[in-house]
Amino acid sequence: MRFRSSSGLAAIVTAAALALTGCGGGSGSTDTSTSADGKVDGTGKTLNVLVNVLSQYPEQQKQWQADIAAKFKAETGADVKFETFASANDELTRIQTSVVSGQGPDVYSLGTTFTPTAYATKAFVTLSDDDWKKVGGKDRFNPATLGISGPDADHQAGIPFVSRPFVMAYNKDLLAAAGIDKPATSWDELAEQAKKMTKDGTFGIATGYKDNFDPWKFIWAMSVQAGNPLVDGNKFKLDDPTVKKAYQTYFGWLTEDKVVDPASVGWSNSNAVAAFASGKAGYLMMTTSSSIPTLDKSEIAGKYEYALMPTIAPGETKSKSDGDAASILSGDNIVVADYSKQKDLAFAYIKLITSKDEQLNYQKIFGDLPANAEALASLTDPKLKPLADAAAKSKATPFTGAWGDMQLGLLNVTVQSVPDLAAGKVDEAALESRIKDSQSKGQASLDRASKG
Repeated sequence: MRFRSSSGLAAIVTAAALALTGCGGGSGSTDTSTSADGKVDGTGKTLNVLVNVLSQYPEQQKQWQADIAAKFKAETGADVKFETFASANDELTRIQTSVVSGQGPDVYSLGTTFTPTAYATKAFVTLSDDDWKKVGGKDRFNPATLGISGPDADHQAGIPFVSRPFVMAYNKDLLAAAGIDKPATSWDELAEQAKKMTKDGTFGIATGYKDNFDPWKFIWAMSVQAGNPLVDGNKFKLDDPTVKKAYQTYFGWLTEDKVVDPASVGWSNSNAVAAFASGKAGYLMMTTSSSIPTLDKSEIAGKYEYALMPTIAPGETKSKSDGDAASILSGDNIVVADYSKQKDLAFAYIKLITSKDEQLNYQKIFGDLPANAEALASLTDPKLKPLADAAAKSKATPFTGAWGDMQLGLLNVTVQSVPDLAAGKVDEAALESRIKDSQSKGQASLDRASKG
């Protein structure tokens, strides 16, 4: 759909952003020079880059950053200074702070679902044909990864960095021992299979209820699969019965089915990966190819495979969505701040890290699928086929600047329910109240967006 609005955040900050477009980036430097052969001379400059903390691979991330900085220095003469964010709330705050002040990172690496919010602020570069050429051309990228780069093909701000479709991993030995011949395709079947594998300190499902990013994605998936898109025109539909059913199913793995480790109330995704890697869970939910480096070095190496997550909503026998909605359209996009005085240097950095060789190197270290089309086509590991299937059956979250607020509202229902989960029961009235509150705030954000 065409983008015609801005979020509550955008409504507040757009005027400030436009007024501050003349302000410098975090380095306070001036424009770089570009030679006739297209090389950017950034001698004496520093490019500020904001990225997500990779909590599963902290040392590897530091080493990758050091290596990329060295290559970029050799190529342009410029230094790279990396800044980080550690949660979705932090991610949104960093966008807001920089947009309002007109200062901050030159380059942002954002989760795809935050691209609409960034676009709505009008504080990031909407890419011209010339800009795309500076990063190697639009045809360098797998077309599917461009699906949430902007509201349409002619108005895009997000340059794909990696693709991260969500799947589930399963322990082949544990499924076989429980008499299960194939992974579940519905959420109801998943719960039944998980019960069969839960015994003697082993649980059917590994998941992290306190993860900073993932819990809302379960609710989104189950709701969309039940025929509720969450955003329908100018209506936010968090108060739809399908949403309450989704939360009850997700929380019920702990409180009713008892198929997850009680400790998972305090787990992040990395804790869930560790539990699965130790052979203590039949399924690892909401994971990506980034788990491969860990699992291939664990005691279940060679004993696990990936599969699509269930695509049939709780209580249903078939999906009611337009498409399977096997995963959100997920990954990382890179955007360039419009206030930056180092745009050519920023594009040179993006060109480097989206090149075939660097994308394959990143995939080898962290597991994420390349956005570079040539690099993706060169991968032959059969474990990656279910991830490719998930990517093909992914569904984009709504492209509205209000989505960042809505996403956090979905997440906050889980955050507020963690104490109840720890006590073993989520009160139905309390759950309804939390959903109602997030519905009200999300609708208000969408209303502001609709007036943009």
